Amino acid sequence: MAEHYDLLIRGGSCVLPWGEAAADVGIAHGRIAAVGALAGATADEVIDARHLHVLPGLIDPHVHLRDPGDASVESIPTGTKAAVLGGLTAVFDMPNTAPAITDAERLACKQGYVEGAAWCDMGLYVGATKTNIPDLAALELGRGVCAIKVFAGSSTGDLLVEDDASLEKLMRAGRRRIAYHSEDEYRLQARRGLFARGMPYATHAQWRDEECAFLGTRRILALAQATGRPAHILHVSTAEELSYIPDFRDVCTCEVLVNHLTQVAPDAYDRLGGFAVMNPPLREARHWEAAWAAVRDGTVDTVGSDHAPHPRAAKEKPWPDCPAGLTGVQTLVPVMLDHVNAGRLSLARLVDLLCAGPARVYGAVGKGRLAVGYDGDITLVDLRRQRTIEESWIVTPCGWTPFAGVSVTGWPVATIVRGNQVMREDALLGAPRGRLVKFR
Repeated sequence: MAEHYDLLIRGGSCVLPWGEAAADVGIAHGRIAAVGALAGATADEVIDARHLHVLPGLIDPHVHLRDPGDASVESIPTGTKAAVLGGLTAVFDMPNTAPAITDAERLACKQGYVEGAAWCDMGLYVGATKTNIPDLAALELGRGVCAIKVFAGSSTGDLLVEDDASLEKLMRAGRRRIAYHSEDEYRLQARRGLFARGMPYATHAQWRDEECAFLGTRRILALAQATGRPAHILHVSTAEELSYIPDFRDVCTCEVLVNHLTQVAPDAYDRLGGFAVMNPPLREARHWEAAWAAVRDGTVDTVGSDHAPHPRAAKEKPWPDCPAGLTGVQTLVPVMLDHVNAGRLSLARLVDLLCAGPARVYGAVGKGRLAVGYDGDITLVDLRRQRTIEESWIVTPCGWTPFAGVSVTGWPVATIVRGNQVMREDALLGAPRGRLVKFR
């Protein structure tokens, strides 16, 4: 008797853990049930994937959906719509909201809100403070929690943890990998007075210079090695850090942002003004070259967008009044596919950085592989499709992207979350079906 599936994806070029192969994919009860030649199979729904590539569901492990906060800027409903339109099946959301996610009550409120509001699956970060350290061991095991997030450089509210004594104390509270914003707060404050309001936007990279990032990473990795607590260094932006991290692989994984792989100073500041301002800053060509070398040699474990929207009017203010942060969750996959077509990385390496890598680093259960038994999360892409990124396509309420007008080759054409089509050809389908990701 022929097998029957809820969803059957036929004839695509599948990026499997062991290589690329022409295969069909059968999904039943939200999970991948079969991969291979399924000629006699039937299904409630069939997708013709000829001339398309079938990827395991891609993940953006670094977004700021501003929820709770200001829904006119971003929210879980709008941010996850952007995610699935951009080909993502899961996002991991940062805790610096208003109020910040730093205790069990606020975490529970957000946990209860995701299902019914999110279009894709979600992981949640919990923010570390100097006062919630005793609670972190329990909080990191909460439902849907992907990691504790530590801001060792300037942040909002009380999320800053900048001194070695507090950092070591929180590293000893719990066991799972901690994600770090690793700029050095002391150097940031010492250098702030060197620069004046209204200076060029490129000044941002001079203030938050290479040593600011490298010093922060050196301090964190020394403490991680001393305590044995695994560290994930977010948005690594300097050649110095990327040459240093390989000596600490026993305790360290790292992320590079799509922006640091794509936009280079000073040109980006000249073209984009405040819409190039982010933390850590966009840097010169030697750092861009080092980031790509680290992608090629395996130093980089994950790539994220650090999607952090702000109102357009705020980004148009002079430096340093323009807030740091760029939109990116909807454009991450198209921009990275364009890098594939440009020959900077293989499609298999893209899947490693945007799927297997995040699942491995954070311990996501059922995510990260196109293989039997894993969640039926699929990103279908057309590697030959040419598009220009337009702001009319952006659904984040602030409505802008630093990649406006950029032409790319490669585009997501369908997003499938646990066997449910939620996007096809730029159209949202059905209703929000997102759930909290399970983590080990």
